[in-house]
Amino acid sequence: QVQLVESGGGLVQPGGSLRLSCAASGFTFSNYAMMWYRQAPGKQREKVAIITSGGSTDYAAAVKGRFTISRDNAKNTVYLQMNSLKAEDTAVYYCNTPRSPSSWGQGTQVTVSS
Repeated sequence: QVQLVESGGGLVQPGGSLRLSCAASGFTFSNYAMMWYRQAPGKQREKVAIITSGGSTDYAAAVKGRFTISRDNAKNTVYLQMNSLKAEDTAVYYCNTPRSPSSWGQGTQVTVSS
């Protein structure tokens, strides 16, 4: 059974940084791509970043140059380093994998506000 547990969110001022973590279990983590999504109040969930099993990455235009996705296969964990945060980055952040697209964790709240 695939399980995904996000952590690391919080309240940060504009221009600040946060690092999110997603601990995965129930599948061979190193074999699969991992993605970060976010959902802001009243908006649809959107994909923010993806990292393939081989380590290639891609980002949504809104976060390119500010966010960095990475993975540690030894720890079955994917990270999202978020720098230069803006108010519009405020959302609940989730990780997901094509291994089990319907499996979602509880998410972690990121609030960017002064």
